[in-house]
Amino acid sequence: MAVRSNIVGIDSPEALEKALRAAYYLADEGLATAAYLGLALGKPLLLEGAPGVGKTEAAKAIAAVLGRRLIRLQCYEGIDASAALYEWNYPRQMLAIRQAGDESIDIYGETFLIERPMLAALRAPDSTVLLIDEIDRADQEFEAFLLEFLSDFQISIPERGTVRAAERPVVVLTSNRTRDLHEALRRRCVYHWIDYPSAEREARIIMMRASSVAEATARAVVAAVERLRREPLSKAPGIAEAVDWAEAATLLNKGGARWPDAFKRSIGVALKDEEDLHFIAPRLDAMLAEATA
Repeated sequence: MAVRSNIVGIDSPEALEKALRAAYYLADEGLATAAYLGLALGKPLLLEGAPGVGKTEAAKAIAAVLGRRLIRLQCYEGIDASAALYEWNYPRQMLAIRQAGDESIDIYGETFLIERPMLAALRAPDSTVLLIDEIDRADQEFEAFLLEFLSDFQISIPERGTVRAAERPVVVLTSNRTRDLHEALRRRCVYHWIDYPSAEREARIIMMRASSVAEATARAVVAAVERLRREPLSKAPGIAEAVDWAEAATLLNKGGARWPDAFKRSIGVALKDEEDLHFIAPRLDAMLAEATA
């Protein structure tokens, strides 16, 4: 295994943590270490955690730090190889055949190939970061299909041959853990579990992402979302919702709404499910009063 101890000037987890902070992503020591090892060892990085903890944002920040284009493959139930690798442009092939007449034509040339995320990453491994987002939404057949790709970083196109990456591409996989991933997939990756940040770090994230928000507002939002996350909600507010809630409440306050009424009126930015809003309504006033005390 070829170890790359220095990646675009990043020679340690601490250096990567600083670079991510400059890209407006506050990574803890565990995430910075896992990401650095994934880059240095040329292994995919598998990030698991609840929705909204910043897994996708971590991939975006890594791409920004490396100065590379992020290619995102969003997984879903029923996704297949054609959506991930490549497709042939059949209408264009048929048109080319009709126009060629009796002349010979290669209908499997480059102009007829529709490049999908995984093929794009293989062809440009030095300038891209491949994000395979929410792999747990895909079925086990697609997961099994990924195993060869993540081991050898190559794919076979029957009409054109094998496409191999000139170097190991940077790959980040995310999972909300709605189902367990196969052990074989985990073995190919550097793994890290992302939890909700501490109150102190989440307040720093809010102030970094929403510069117009006062520190007292950020801390009040953090206190409120921590209480909401302990409730049996169908969709607990993530970090992005916390940032949006702080911005929305600040906007209403500047328009004349008082605290904590500004938080209450903008609750739809944090909770986005009718049943969750109905469930929390009887206790929302007391919850917000405690958070802003």
